[in-house]
Formats: sequence, structure tokens, C-alpha cells
Amino acid sequence: MSTKNPRRQQIEAMLINEPEDRLLRYCLAVEMHTDGEPASALEKFDELCRESPPHVAAFFRRAQLLVELERIEEARSVLREGIETARQQGDLHAAGEMSDLLADLGQLGE
Repeated sequence: MSTKNPRRQQIEAMLINEPEDRLLRYCLAVEMHTDGEPASALEKFDELCRESPPHVAAFFRRAQLLVELERIEEARSVLREGIETARQQGDLHAAGEMSDLLADLGQLGE
């Protein structure tokens, strides 16, 4: 890509000094999605979901991206895991958002 997204460039520059910053890595995944790189974005979201403690918002964005890619069953699985993770971390708002998306998926993909 010859002309990079300026936000992405800024995030990447900050990550050089703070490579473990979870918020920056989350923002980078969002920008990768924006830049039309779904596989790279999914990989970054997945990394954030597997960390200890898991990054709750990454579950939601990962599931949304999987829905966009018509990978509905995978999205459901990610949402179920994300809901449980959010509850364990006391983030009932995030758990509710993911529950709503899971319910909205209804019979899609079956």
C-alpha cells in the first residue's frame, strides 16, 4: 500500500516504543480492518483475546469482523467466549453488547 492511513502510521510509530501496549495494538487491528486487511486484523484481535487477561473489546471486534466475512459459526463461538470473559472481568456492559450481537445473529449461517 503506497499511501498509508495516517492514524495507522502514528499507531505503528508509537508501538515501536511501546510494543506491549494493548490499547495501541487494539487500535492497530482496527486500522488494519479499515485498510482492508481482514486477515491481519483477525490475527491481532486473536492475539489480544489470548492474552492474560484477555482484552474484552477484542472479542467483540473479532466477532463483528467474522460476521462481515460470513463466518457466522466462528463469530458465535467468539461471542460466547467473549461474554464469559467479560463477565469474569466484571464488564457487564461488554457482555451485554456481545449478547445482543449473538442474539441478532439468530439463524444466520445455519
